[in-house]
Amino acid sequence: MNENINQQEISLEALQRKDKAAFAQLVAQNSDHIYRLALKMLGNPQDAEDILQETFIKAFNNIDGFEGRSKVSTWLYRIAVNESLSLLRKRKDNLTSIDASFETDDGDILPRQIIDWCCLPERELISDEARHYITEAIDTLSDANRATFLLRDVEGLSTREAAKVLDISESAVKVRLMRARMQLRESLTDFFANKLAKESA
Repeated sequence: MNENINQQEISLEALQRKDKAAFAQLVAQNSDHIYRLALKMLGNPQDAEDILQETFIKAFNNIDGFEGRSKVSTWLYRIAVNESLSLLRKRKDNLTSIDASFETDDGDILPRQIIDWCCLPERELISDEARHYITEAIDTLSDANRATFLLRDVEGLSTREAAKVLDISESAVKVRLMRARMQLRESLTDFFANKLAKESA
């Protein structure tokens, strides 16, 4: 579970008073998580730094309108995801919108074959080469599914929290996460199949 979810919530009243100490604490508690999410969404450290800065600027400027119906950390994730997707829109013409209906997410790739990774030695799963392939595979996900996967499986948000961040239903989160996991398994099948073949040779 994302560690900042478990931290004591900063006083919303203090944040809405624009209390500098409260905002400094908010930044300290959430910066690493926001930066890591943006970096995985965008793949560029400078862009991630920009998203990090923009997230907290927008939070500071708009905290008066935050009604407290979700955790402040969840709200920050939502700002960061929206800012990241906005930047991705500028990079390419046919973005899969985070608000698109999950029933029509046509960019998904369904698996042709799924291998069983249970017998693969742990050292292969955590090797630098494996991490590189996993990172590349995550980059092939649609923007909507990648955001869902990162929030749930990397940042450790619950389905409910991810749904609030993405402003979609919990069932849509589950479907997107399932599709992302299936695509990742398909993308990595050849890599791990080769590893298994080498181990059994």
